[in-house]
Amino acid sequence: MTSLVPTPVHVRAPGKVNVFLKVGARQDDGYHDVAIAYQAVSLVEDVRAYPADDFSVSFGGSVDTSGLVTDGSNLAIKAARMLARRTGFRGGVRLEIEKNVPIAGGMGGGSADAAATLLACDALWETGMARDDMLALAAKLGADVPFVLVGGTAIGTGRGDQLSPALAQGTFHWVLAIAEFGMSTPAVYEELDRHRERHQRDIRPAEEAPSVDAEVLQALRAGDARMLGDALHNDLQAPALHLAPGLGRILELGEENGALAGIVSGSGPTVAFLAPDADAALELQVALSAARLTAVRAHAPVHGARLVHD
Repeated sequence: MTSLVPTPVHVRAPGKVNVFLKVGARQDDGYHDVAIAYQAVSLVEDVRAYPADDFSVSFGGSVDTSGLVTDGSNLAIKAARMLARRTGFRGGVRLEIEKNVPIAGGMGGGSADAAATLLACDALWETGMARDDMLALAAKLGADVPFVLVGGTAIGTGRGDQLSPALAQGTFHWVLAIAEFGMSTPAVYEELDRHRERHQRDIRPAEEAPSVDAEVLQALRAGDARMLGDALHNDLQAPALHLAPGLGRILELGEENGALAGIVSGSGPTVAFLAPDADAALELQVALSAARLTAVRAHAPVHGARLVHD
């Protein structure tokens, strides 16, 4: 019987900003529980999957992809292999990925590639995986991967992968200042642990099981950008600024040019600025570009990973 699946299978998946990130105490295994409020943004990755005997990936797009690995350690290849193992599929896939989300920028670009690959391969191979099973598989690939499948606005707890949808209305306008360097998430967490040790007499001990502040949920529910600007928070911002002090000047520059607030996204180094409306976002983008920063506009929330019919 001939397959009705069009080739290639094309899936589009969004990047994300964390409007809130609280990090719990370091556990015995070295990991931390977190509480995150995620928003999927209109900066997207496009993944096309073609039938093949083995597994391969190539990259293009608006960001420099020359440093990306294309072997079995690539997260998209890991996602495809994991799905094949789980479903007993014996073939492979050739992936072509068009990247627009900054690499190692704290916006979940690699997670978006992995989520899109799961969806694309499931459609290409006609493996028919149930949604809950795919979310469980996604969680094994990284804490942000399940969120990219779900999209919209959500709260993540545990390692960030225990998701519950958050009520959000309206559209939030973001301007993203994209650094010319990446940051290692483990290095930023290590710096957070050192920061907490250095200042343990001055700061309250970290919670074992952190939660998202009520003010954040209220601002999202109201669709109120000013209220959300006041509630933005990221425990990883201080260690990221310690490792990359230049990010502090970028935060100042955005807030001097009309941003309601700025926040380091995830473990950095992308800085996300919340603007009051679309016009203010355009003015802020122009001001940041004039300061020779790479700045892109995005709106949120948007859909999670989904099939695109070319």
